[in-house]
Amino acid sequence: MARTAVQQIMIGSVAGTEERAASALAAIAAAGYDGIELNDFMCTPTPFVVRALTRAAGMPVGKGGKLDWPRLVRDAGLEVVSLHTNLGALKEHPERFVEQARGFDTATGVITGMYRFDYSDRDAVEGLARDLNACGERLAQEGMRLLYHNHNCEFRKVAPGMTAYELLIEQTDPAYVNFEFDSYWPAEAGVDVLGLMRRLGDRMKLYHINDRGTRIEGPSMTPILTSDSMELGCGNMPLKELVEQALAVDVDAIVLETHKNWVDKSPIKSLEVSGAWLQEHVK
Repeated sequence: MARTAVQQIMIGSVAGTEERAASALAAIAAAGYDGIELNDFMCTPTPFVVRALTRAAGMPVGKGGKLDWPRLVRDAGLEVVSLHTNLGALKEHPERFVEQARGFDTATGVITGMYRFDYSDRDAVEGLARDLNACGERLAQEGMRLLYHNHNCEFRKVAPGMTAYELLIEQTDPAYVNFEFDSYWPAEAGVDVLGLMRRLGDRMKLYHINDRGTRIEGPSMTPILTSDSMELGCGNMPLKELVEQALAVDVDAIVLETHKNWVDKSPIKSLEVSGAWLQEHVK
């Protein structure tokens, strides 16, 4: 059975000190999760520009870069299911990533969608695939693996009838590059999520889960509402079917990630509500 985990970015705003981080991690464990997915830029001091870009994308990074995350995670009794990093750093200094990942006792690295990158440029996307293959091969030499995590930028078209994501699937080598699939963003982009998961098959090694809907109650000013992230089971995504597909290909972990729109504006309460849904449908 797949493990369940929380993406570190979800607790960024409530983990700025050792005490608060320990409390947040304890809440994750108490809610029934097995682990956490970490980001290297949240585990080490990070340049202001990186924090600013991440906040601009709607993700609350927080100020936990100077904390002892290996000890905090270990004391909470959680596993590290993977470690996110950036492609430039991995290309230039793979040994640094390897050392950091081993310090967290994980063998999985994840690259996310690129900043200032044209996903409608076929040549650029093909170059990205080559870089991912090279980095994945380098990590394989260390007994590690590389996954690519999508947002919605990958669903821009690089050719009639072909998205950048489809091109990455075609041009990455399964021996060196596989996928951490996030179903929220292709749903937001109007993509057949379940069909895409089936196409990935067992190349989907981790599954990022989220729900999508609206929290509005009572009459609305306009009949056209804006959807946002929701706790699992509170929105409109066919999560049961998506989880069944993830389990059918034996994903290593199902990882919760939301950035905002939390119940009572609390990421802890939000992950607790979603944790109850995961306990019912995954455990």
